[in-house]
Amino acid sequence: MHRPIRVALVAPPYPLSEAPSPPLGLSYAAAACAAAGAEVSIFDYIVRRYTPEKLQKDLDSFDPDVIGATSVTMNFLIAAEIIRQAKRHRPSLITLMGGPHVSYDIEGTLSRFPEVDVIVFGEGEKTLMELLPHIGEPETWPKIEGIAFRRGKEIVKTPPRPLIEDLDSLPLPARHLLPMSRYLALGYPAGIITSRGCPNQCIFCLGRRMVGAKVRPRSPDKVADEIETLLDYGFTRINITDDTFTANKDRVKALCAEIKRRGIEFNWSAFSRVNTVDPEILAIMRDAGCDSISFGIESGNPEMLKRVKKGITVEQARTAVRYCKEAGIGAHASFIVGLPGETRETMNDSKRLAEELGIQYGYHMLAPFPGTTVRERIAEYDLEILTDDWNAYDANRAIVRTSALSAAEMDAFLDDFLHAIEAAWEEVLERYREGKATPEEVFKVEALSRTELMYQLLSEDVIETVGTFSRNGQDPLRELVMRIAPLTRFGPDFVAKAIGSMVSKGYLKVETENGFVRWFWTHNRWVDRL
Repeated sequence: MHRPIRVALVAPPYPLSEAPSPPLGLSYAAAACAAAGAEVSIFDYIVRRYTPEKLQKDLDSFDPDVIGATSVTMNFLIAAEIIRQAKRHRPSLITLMGGPHVSYDIEGTLSRFPEVDVIVFGEGEKTLMELLPHIGEPETWPKIEGIAFRRGKEIVKTPPRPLIEDLDSLPLPARHLLPMSRYLALGYPAGIITSRGCPNQCIFCLGRRMVGAKVRPRSPDKVADEIETLLDYGFTRINITDDTFTANKDRVKALCAEIKRRGIEFNWSAFSRVNTVDPEILAIMRDAGCDSISFGIESGNPEMLKRVKKGITVEQARTAVRYCKEAGIGAHASFIVGLPGETRETMNDSKRLAEELGIQYGYHMLAPFPGTTVRERIAEYDLEILTDDWNAYDANRAIVRTSALSAAEMDAFLDDFLHAIEAAWEEVLERYREGKATPEEVFKVEALSRTELMYQLLSEDVIETVGTFSRNGQDPLRELVMRIAPLTRFGPDFVAKAIGSMVSKGYLKVETENGFVRWFWTHNRWVDRL
């Protein structure tokens, strides 16, 4: 009897400082592969340190027939390099890549990385279900919609696959394949979608092209089932990652009603648009547990908003924020620096609006990703893209310039904002050190310190490095703490508190064998206790 096809899916490294959730798209892809009859493993290098040696060990252990990776633009190069190294280590592997970057850089990816055999572009679940049973039969690939591959020196791109109309037909994301205890240790919320589709036309965004202009909803019942599963894993916060959660108020009301009907109590956040909220819908969301909404306002300049086809007004932004405050929901605003035609005046308009709103806000630098209107029609805009080094597309430093502003001037604007934040935070730290901080400040300082410690433990494989030692009669937990503390900037008492919490929650466990103690991250606390 032949074994089922084995598929390894890679979550490539992604900065922990960017607050990653368990990778949702990859979990959907894993579930699709399993539905096609494959045996699936996820190689997660987000909350584990990536090394070529670790990749080789993972490959030799799982022995896959196929390996695939997803990525966004900022981690595309490392994802492609992982595929390259996997192919070199095991030349018989069939290699796949998917995700928003490769979907709009097919030729660049296949020409630059010959180790990539197939690109799955656009919405990938149904494509994977059709492709995997025929993955070893390249002669059949031209009949499969939604893929690109080489045929000799020619790049073949099959017709796009229609978007999935019934999202409820998809299997639930295969999060059980992820090292969920590590994500829980980070303390970030888990992501979930209640729909796909974006009816808006912002020139800097890929949403509409990737998931279509029509909003395709999931049923409230299915969404509530998934919420309950995430809460069973141990998450206490969930972030709804729809492009615009409040695009259809009736759908929002139905989901909130289902949450209330089941008595599900949890805190959640969502992405929204300032022209899609009103007091009624916000009150309903708040009653169902929503405590935070993120608005992409992007600019405080009315002409800029029109230029980038944002479809909102400055006054709508003011009104939406006022509604949130009245409803008791925290609001967050994001602004983009470096949009077409950006000037000192337009940047200052954004600064004035951000400060006037009286809420949390932040800035991103424009990153003209492949597939965005602003990149594909660059000649129509007052904008110059300065680099195609995808590693630089993290939205943290300027990679464009306009006729009025250099990249350095944009960076200086952002630096002024960041320096002000850092100065205010230093004042909080000083009060904390002097024992004069408020209870809220104490909580913030210790929570941030705990997160920093978790970053280090996960990204540097600290537990794996120092967590195995001879028993010699000492307390295993105390010995682990004393081995970790010198590697960090924290004292033993703080480390002991943080590690003790991880142990009590079941994220870290210990086993003793032949006189040796070994501490390890549990793969999945929820599965482990079954």
